[in-house]
Amino acid sequence: MFQADLFKEKKILVTGGGTGLGKAMASRYLQLGADVYICGRRKSVLDECADEMMKEHGGSVKTISCDIKVPEAIEDMVNEIWSDGPLSGLVNNAAGNFISRTEDLSPRAFNAISNIVFNGTFYTTNIVGKRWLKEKIKGSIISILTTWVYSSGPFTVPSAMSKSGLATMTKSLAAEWGNRGIRLNAIAPGPFPTKGAWERLAPGDTSKGMMESIPMKRTGELDELANLAAFLMADGCEYLTGEIVTIDGGQWLNHAGNFYDMLKNVSDDEWEQLRSMIKSSNESDKAKRSV
Repeated sequence: MFQADLFKEKKILVTGGGTGLGKAMASRYLQLGADVYICGRRKSVLDECADEMMKEHGGSVKTISCDIKVPEAIEDMVNEIWSDGPLSGLVNNAAGNFISRTEDLSPRAFNAISNIVFNGTFYTTNIVGKRWLKEKIKGSIISILTTWVYSSGPFTVPSAMSKSGLATMTKSLAAEWGNRGIRLNAIAPGPFPTKGAWERLAPGDTSKGMMESIPMKRTGELDELANLAAFLMADGCEYLTGEIVTIDGGQWLNHAGNFYDMLKNVSDDEWEQLRSMIKSSNESDKAKRSV
């Protein structure tokens, strides 16, 4: 679909690039000639991912342990990257989410999501953007949103609120920075099954019946998302900015794409079981970060 050297001499940072959607996009950029940087909180996962990608595609993948909730950590990461030369592109992919009744959320649980998705994405965008503006360098930013920015996000309110804010950020900065060569676009994916997301958003059999809501009767393939991310990042469509591109098999057009059905289908006891499954997944991830 793309020429092999599409991103030759480009440097692209993918936050949360060690797993799931981030890994798929980072792999495509590497395959197409970019020097790739991936960041996340688990250095061991990043290093394993980088080794795997370089064995498959060659090229250069550098890993940086960074908690994007901490602006100082982002500054340090950007300084480290810039020591190799300025970035060409940024993909805001790092996120967190889980399903929960909103009345069950504590302030801590709300902040656990919003501090990553909303604050962390803004911090990263602004820190990288200011570098480009100061040095008069053109750049491209892609943020990963959800289709909830068009409709609603019952049982995922912290994420839905945060992603909606990032949709506004994308459009606002596209207008504010466009005359200085910085483009901002976003992708709103539908269901793309990945281990981390599915354990928190579809624990047990809560994804049962999802195919009925998707006109194409299937979930997305990671390669499809990666190809869209490559197109939006590439030179040749510089007139495209401030747009949110949906890739969901038509699900949101079918008045779906969220967890509305759970309003009538999940009992209090079942919610408790779901919370236990999500907590177990979170504790497993936390243990891995301490290794």
